[in-house]
Amino acid sequence: RNMSSAGPEGRKKMRECNGLIDSLVYYIQGAIADHEPNDKATENCVCILHNLSYQLEIELPERYAQSIYMQRRNISSNDKTPGCFGTRSRKVKERQQDTPLPEEKSNPRGVESLWHSTLIRIYLSLIAKSTRSYTQEASLGALQNLTAGTGPMPFAVAQTVVQKANGLPSIRTMLHVSYPTVKKTAVSLLRNLSRNTSLQSDIAREVLPDLVSILPESVLGSDIVCETTASLCYTLYNLTQSSSHNARLLLSANGLPKIITISMNDSNMSSKASRAASVLLYSLWSHTDLHNAYKK
Repeated sequence: RNMSSAGPEGRKKMRECNGLIDSLVYYIQGAIADHEPNDKATENCVCILHNLSYQLEIELPERYAQSIYMQRRNISSNDKTPGCFGTRSRKVKERQQDTPLPEEKSNPRGVESLWHSTLIRIYLSLIAKSTRSYTQEASLGALQNLTAGTGPMPFAVAQTVVQKANGLPSIRTMLHVSYPTVKKTAVSLLRNLSRNTSLQSDIAREVLPDLVSILPESVLGSDIVCETTASLCYTLYNLTQSSSHNARLLLSANGLPKIITISMNDSNMSSKASRAASVLLYSLWSHTDLHNAYKK
């Protein structure tokens, strides 16, 4: 667990170690099957996988990157084929969300397991079943890492979490726990998920009222509270930016007074949250059909 947080070279060596990732996944599967999601070894295994999933999209070896970005649809010869993780043309970038991944391997090995739907479902299962905060935080953090990029892999993982594995109810529960770091990681994961336009209506329906309910009345707390508040505002920004319906949902959940208060609280400690709230307010005002409701 300590070695897995030793930086890029350490992560690379551990990902390449034959059988290591498979063993960690095997152990966690056994713990869940035996109804023992709270043991210390499971926590250690999940924390290792969390660390090994950090910057995975950027650090993947060429052979995996090429297969992940293999596109089923024909791209005209004028477009540049996307490279490993290098510069992609704007047109290709715009199409990424429409480009499905290749069929998943039914029996993934090693590093392939890190983004496979089997492990995604394991993380969601641990979030729901474990009462150990470090295990919950590491499971949320691994999903946050896997959804952090802009390529097809993060998009496919986000789709699996929201639509295929029905993960939002478990993530929503984590918004209301008493551990600040668990709550912060859950919000950061939702922020990543909310960047995908095809998932925004599902996310708004499931968790938007919860996001509003945990917005603080004022941001006078620690750095972690300020960071969580900023992430909350940016998540709400993603969900409401192009949806008047979702903006109205935020309004009916009494989010506007809180957001106004946060935007005006511009002390040094809370400036990040204040700036995020201001961006959200500016975006909300762009829905001209809601101006009368805002004024009331």
